[in-house]
Amino acid sequence: MKNTLNLKIFAALVLVAGLFAAGCKSTPELTQANALAMIQAKYDAAPAAGVNITVNDQGMGAGVLAKYWVETKRYPNGFWGDFTLTPDGKKVVKLPGGGDVIQWHPETAKDPHYAIVVTSVVTNHLKAKDIGDISDEVVAGVSTAKGASFSEAVNLEGLPGPLVDMAHNPGNKLSTKRQADFSFEDGAWKLHSVE
Repeated sequence: MKNTLNLKIFAALVLVAGLFAAGCKSTPELTQANALAMIQAKYDAAPAAGVNITVNDQGMGAGVLAKYWVETKRYPNGFWGDFTLTPDGKKVVKLPGGGDVIQWHPETAKDPHYAIVVTSVVTNHLKAKDIGDISDEVVAGVSTAKGASFSEAVNLEGLPGPLVDMAHNPGNKLSTKRQADFSFEDGAWKLHSVE
């Protein structure tokens, strides 16, 4: 009887110790700060890129005032024009198709939708910000996963003021909502994917 009681006590202690040890090996918390840091590390590891800026009629005027381009040809219809990048303009933007002439050829004189795209010469990495609550996720091929939404933002640091102002004009999208999924592997949280 005494041996049975000792055996039950020993079994209970082993069970408690096992539960304690299992609890110690539980998955660590994935904080918003850690998740954001992993996403930003992914962006920082990618090649830096210029910012594509959609330039509308207001932006074309701002570019002339900033001396980034000058009108070099006016067409007979009175609202088409060719604008050539100045030496200062070539220091801050490039045209996606190459060359140095912006062909401003809208459908009508007051076409509110006509715009061109310029790309900043200054290159930056995207920025991750405004991460939401982290929640459990189901991710194919991953046993323990979490996910969170965040904002992927264009980085305007280092761009001259007139370009930053143009980037805030209508037609430019400076941030996008994304979803990040994380997996717990080899005892640590890792960024699994960004969608």
